[in-house]
Amino acid sequence: MPSLLPRPKTFLPRSGYFRLGPDTTVSAPEELFNEVAWLQSALRPATGFPLPERDAGTIRLTVSEELGPEAFHLDITPERIELAGGDAAGVFYGCVALLQLLPAAVYRKSLVPEADWSIAACLVEDAPRFGWRGAMLDTARHFQPKHDVLRFIDLMAMHRLNVLHFHLTEDQGWRIEILRYPRLTEVGAWRRETQLGAGEDAPSDGRPHGGFYTQDDIREIVRYAQQRHITVVPEIESPGHVQAALAAYPELGVSGQQLPVFTRWGVNPNVLNVEDSTVEFFKNVLDEVIELFPSPFIGIGGDECPKEQWLADPHTRERMAELGVEDGEGLQAWFIGRLAEHVTARGRRIFGWDEILEGEVPKTALVASWRGMTGAVTAAKRGHDVISCPDDVVYLDYRQSELAEEPIPVAIAVTVEDAYSFEPVPAELTAQEAQHVLGGQANIWTEYMDSPRTIDYFAFPRLSAIAEALWSPVERDFSEFEPRLADHLARLDAVGVEYRHAAGPLPWQQRPGIPGRPSSRAGRDAFIEQLVANIAQP
Repeated sequence: MPSLLPRPKTFLPRSGYFRLGPDTTVSAPEELFNEVAWLQSALRPATGFPLPERDAGTIRLTVSEELGPEAFHLDITPERIELAGGDAAGVFYGCVALLQLLPAAVYRKSLVPEADWSIAACLVEDAPRFGWRGAMLDTARHFQPKHDVLRFIDLMAMHRLNVLHFHLTEDQGWRIEILRYPRLTEVGAWRRETQLGAGEDAPSDGRPHGGFYTQDDIREIVRYAQQRHITVVPEIESPGHVQAALAAYPELGVSGQQLPVFTRWGVNPNVLNVEDSTVEFFKNVLDEVIELFPSPFIGIGGDECPKEQWLADPHTRERMAELGVEDGEGLQAWFIGRLAEHVTARGRRIFGWDEILEGEVPKTALVASWRGMTGAVTAAKRGHDVISCPDDVVYLDYRQSELAEEPIPVAIAVTVEDAYSFEPVPAELTAQEAQHVLGGQANIWTEYMDSPRTIDYFAFPRLSAIAEALWSPVERDFSEFEPRLADHLARLDAVGVEYRHAAGPLPWQQRPGIPGRPSSRAGRDAFIEQLVANIAQP
């Protein structure tokens, strides 16, 4: 087995080599224009070969109806390369695999004249296990400029991930331009300072932070991702995690008081009020979001919404009586339900965190199970589609070892081997219930990641391991994965990814003197058990 990652279903070595050279040409039907353009752009910088299109190229790309969605058949002989995909996405993933069969230097952005661009003859047949292979990128806690989002999309494509869950709003910042409500970014995109480290007593850095994406930026990001067969799923938080919106429009809050954009981490008690006008406000926001994102799913949050502010407010209690709602969970379900109705009427489906299971939600709702796998089990048994993203294996903001040198160590240690063990389908489900599990994703929360190079450190190589867990068959062996990962790290080096080395963080990746919030597995399990107690069992 060569160092292909993810591991393919079938690999058959053959004798001889195909040698990429100045006479190599490419051919493909017109429908694969995008895939040809991507392959040429990937191969030309390091090789220097023009790779022009010809009617009968030595590299031939085709679509074959005999293959399934996203599947590919890559046949390499000394004379030619034949790449067939079940669809354009399958052809693209075959191109991604083809690059991995070349030396890692092919990923460099300038000419590498000394390289031998030979590819060992072989047959590769492959198809993904799951249709949702995702990564959630939080740009709200720490803003990533558009350039860095596009780079992250390229890294996803390199690993055959196909869903970018784009976390755009939070207490600490509103990152998407909404033309109808300009103060969301004029005010809500900026905070005066940022908490430095974890814990209630952590100091602040005294430095303003902010940024947002214009609607033209969003269109560019979405189209760039589409060219790499990645769907961008936006998330607009509600009815909690909204203080940036409250700073811009105080009338959306329970008290109506002017609040700043939140500068601390953790669960914030300030939530949206439940007036019809506030529901209408967020419907109008979602209308603009829906116009920008062609994704079939629109994220509306639903997680970590404290109910105390509602229950302590006389007017909100009157509103509950008016609506026939008995408790805070019912009130949140009412709010989420109104947004769900609106999104559904626009031909899309809502995507929410597993807290939405505490009330009734439409059968079309897609549930992200983050508090372990309880949400996945409950949702699937209730007939909801599920994305598995349990914190104990795919939360990439969690510390990576027990070493004291880990930067701002949070929660439990999640190692590369832990990430590789990710299994999105709970064992408790029947075969029919398991069909509701569409796949899984890694979640990259950025409270403690204040730069793209820090995101590199926390994401890789754990995201490489998760990518294989989502693509390859369920039977996996970490000892077999390790040598392929070691070869793959050379590709990450060539791209310029500042991943975490197996021996631990390099000196400049450490954050000495900035406290974290480490916990044990037992402590985490007890805490999560409390959190999921309100999920209604089927």
